[in-house]
Amino acid sequence: MNRPMPSVAFNMMAAMFKVRDWLRPRREFLVEAGVRPGDRVLDFGCGPGAYVPDAAEMAGELGRVYALDMHPLAVQRVRKMAEKHGLTNVETIESDCDTGLPDASVDVVLLYDVFHMLSEPGAVLAEVHRVLRPGGALSVNEPHMDEWDLVAGVSAGGLFRLASRGERTYTFKPA
Repeated sequence: MNRPMPSVAFNMMAAMFKVRDWLRPRREFLVEAGVRPGDRVLDFGCGPGAYVPDAAEMAGELGRVYALDMHPLAVQRVRKMAEKHGLTNVETIESDCDTGLPDASVDVVLLYDVFHMLSEPGAVLAEVHRVLRPGGALSVNEPHMDEWDLVAGVSAGGLFRLASRGERTYTFKPA
């Protein structure tokens, strides 16, 4: 399926994200996504983990954050970050698609700045649909695509329908 970017490129991206996150905190995205205490959140394509600390805090002790990425450096960074900050409700998953999570076990899926890179978006959306509980939400932010292509791409397989468009994110519900 997908292949991880070279490690040098990943490290450069992580450095750029630090600056981005300082200028525009990621918590705003998670508030818009509707992350609440007790939620199980899947950050699909978590990269260096920009959303993980806030998601872990917002989900709280009764919640869980699954940080999934295909790049070993991403998984390693998120593990170290979770240990450093005592985020005991964070679990990492190294994969390009299969989450290994049970059916209907996730409340909110974050698909942020990754949809444009998927070689098989249909497979990823099918996996996301499988793990998302009924009434759950798929929150998408994709600055590399225009609105029409993004909405058409996410809803093409008939698994998701656009529920709302926020200032930063699009919220899709299972169809």
